[in-house]
Amino acid sequence: MRIAIINDTHAGVKNGSDIFLKYSEKFYNEIFFPYLLENNIKNIIHLGDYFEHRKYVNYKVLEHNYNTFIKKLYDYDIHMDIIPGNHDVYYKNTNQLNSLTQILSQYNDRIHIWEQPIVKNYDGLNLGLVPWICKENEDECYDFIQTAKAPILLGHLELGGFQYMANANIKSHGIGTEIFQRYEAVYSGHYHTKSTRDNVTYLGTQFELTWSDAGDPKYFHVLNTETRDIEPVANTHVLFQKLVYDNENEPFITKDNIEGTYIKVIVNNKKDLFAFDQFMDKLYNMNPYEVRIIENFDEYAGESIDDDEVNTVDTPTLLNSYIDATETNLNNDILKKMMNELYIEAKSLDSI
Repeated sequence: MRIAIINDTHAGVKNGSDIFLKYSEKFYNEIFFPYLLENNIKNIIHLGDYFEHRKYVNYKVLEHNYNTFIKKLYDYDIHMDIIPGNHDVYYKNTNQLNSLTQILSQYNDRIHIWEQPIVKNYDGLNLGLVPWICKENEDECYDFIQTAKAPILLGHLELGGFQYMANANIKSHGIGTEIFQRYEAVYSGHYHTKSTRDNVTYLGTQFELTWSDAGDPKYFHVLNTETRDIEPVANTHVLFQKLVYDNENEPFITKDNIEGTYIKVIVNNKKDLFAFDQFMDKLYNMNPYEVRIIENFDEYAGESIDDDEVNTVDTPTLLNSYIDATETNLNNDILKKMMNELYIEAKSLDSI
């Protein structure tokens, strides 16, 4: 048997933004379910954080999630086991009130929710499933981790010594890995970048959710119950991109890889302003969701500047700077006000 493993799907991220709903739909329609159909995979394990918000889920997100994910479980005769993640539970000290049982339990002929740790047998292979560990269940979960009769453990765990996001600091707090040494392998959701230490692997998200995910490969995984190997399957769709601009080495861009993405243009050299303006016009004509320009002042500072330290110019500031630099008989303040109103109106279209 082969089992698809997903985690940290965060349905409803960015307040149910249509941009992120469309992005997740593209993954499910073009990568995830076609792979499952092609390889006759009938079982999914979800390692928590199915939903984004602890306190609420809006109707638009529920409808979209049903049409793009839940309905396909019925269409393709697929079953899913799922454990709560911290984003799925209302309170911080208990998992008892959670969005999974409140919303997904109506689909209990396809979706099986496990609020307590459990050993499940999949075609002869025992797998231990551990939900989000909180104050109420920590004794039960720690006892289970130390005694479960399963060679592989899966959970939504917060362990020390791992990165939460790509390029982020190592988490200093959390459970140590020593308690898991009895297992062949441990696979977890919760942290959003993939990493491995000892026998523990954080699988990372399937989606790019923030700028921290830019350039960080995203996968879902397939576990083979016979070989006990786990295979990553890449999500090739990206949402956040950084382009380094240099007059002498202009980035190669096409509409296919720019349209519908967020772009940061990191400017190393734009001595030829006309060439830079031409590049930016070409970029905007490829319909990205948003473009930010980051000026690199290395040549003036005399030393390297980290990405976090360079000046980020947001869209309204860029528009205002453009108006200030344009020779016109019109009132610049009125132009700025009109452009700002148009920008706000355009941004609001995401929520319609």
